[in-house]
Amino acid sequence: MTENSDAAAVHLNGVRLDEPHAQPQGQPQSRPAGADSPRRPRASAGVKRPIPSRPDPETAARTAPANGAVHGAVNGGAVNGGAVNDAVNGSRSQPSADKSADAGPARTPAQAAAAAAEQPEPADDRQEHQGSGTAAEEPGAGPHEQGPADEANQERPTPSRPRLDVVDTVGRLIGGGDWERRASRGLAFLRRRITGDYEIDEFGFDRELTENVLLSMFRPLYERYFRVETRGIEHVPDKGGVLIVANHSGTLPLDAVMTQVALADHHPAHRSLRMLAADVVFTMPFIGELARKAGHTHACNPDAERLLCAGEVVGVWPEGFKGIGKPFADRYRLQRFGRGGFVSAALRTGTPIVPTAIVGAEEIYPKIGDIKPLARLLGLPYVPVTPTFPWLGPLGLVPLPSKWYIAFGEPIDTSSYDPGAADDPMLVFNLTDQVRETIQDTLYRLLLQRRSVFF
Repeated sequence: MTENSDAAAVHLNGVRLDEPHAQPQGQPQSRPAGADSPRRPRASAGVKRPIPSRPDPETAARTAPANGAVHGAVNGGAVNGGAVNDAVNGSRSQPSADKSADAGPARTPAQAAAAAAEQPEPADDRQEHQGSGTAAEEPGAGPHEQGPADEANQERPTPSRPRLDVVDTVGRLIGGGDWERRASRGLAFLRRRITGDYEIDEFGFDRELTENVLLSMFRPLYERYFRVETRGIEHVPDKGGVLIVANHSGTLPLDAVMTQVALADHHPAHRSLRMLAADVVFTMPFIGELARKAGHTHACNPDAERLLCAGEVVGVWPEGFKGIGKPFADRYRLQRFGRGGFVSAALRTGTPIVPTAIVGAEEIYPKIGDIKPLARLLGLPYVPVTPTFPWLGPLGLVPLPSKWYIAFGEPIDTSSYDPGAADDPMLVFNLTDQVRETIQDTLYRLLLQRRSVFF
């Protein structure tokens, strides 16, 4: 080897690559299995280790990149241990040019490291190096230095547990997913009620109170308890006056309230139903005031005609107390429709009549008796006796959860008649009978389609 070659000899973890190991006589030279780098040999007695000569600046500058590549490859993990061993063993077994001229050109440590770097790295080792975060691609990086990936992993904040918001949880349980919108609407409603910023028509109808408070009390009954299904609601016009005529049953007038909820919530135009109620309703304390606030009025032709001319949806139950208070044995059998006053109002205003059939109300309070003396004492048309009332006390007032159907029939047009036709008793009787027969036929058809009273 020349002087430059001697100067190019580098230390690999403290061991010179071109120095042979001292071995006892009679034993072959070997290394422990699994060793990734040569260990420093112990100095034998009487053997002096040669002191390397100090290279000149030009040689040191030329060999510095090679030394850095070897050091970075071993300590940084760019090459595997087997490749380093091959490079070291190859450099040891390479004979020097001074000892054997025909052994071929000698491989320098830089060439050995370059040859080892060209060998493909196993997939497992590559994944291990990539996940370890060491600076494998930076020459000269020490074994204890951290790369950018390690610093990013250490600076990455640990995810914190979500904060439990009690107000949000309670709001979602009570008002559902849109509880914030409902809460804001409720606060705005209270502000308007306190300041008096709301409208009431000539009949006492408070539209905002009805939609936000009164109907909200009955929506759980409509949607979850009675599970009302509406059919033919598209037959009700989106605008203009219309007269809804339906059968009446159930001991308590819940069928009228369920019809009002159906039109307010499920009609495309969300129309408000204005009912024509008996006089006794408005004489009852608290009930009469709420009826006025809900937009209902007396069952008389002048009030009905005024509402129809104003383009309102008017509801009438011609059976009256005869229908709502009939015995359970007469269920779904229509009673007499009176003298046909609702037909006269429709003829004078030229509004359509929509026959409506309600199935399910007959079973909520099966009436099996009547306490007439108590009814006369209280001024009520009847005091019913049901399988649960008065035997269970206040619990007997809970209705049975029957399955409901509300079917709106095709409208009967009255615009082709002259307003004076309302004074023709035969025409009024024929139209009244037509409406009654339509409702009765619809009731029979719905009863045949119903699978069960409660399902």
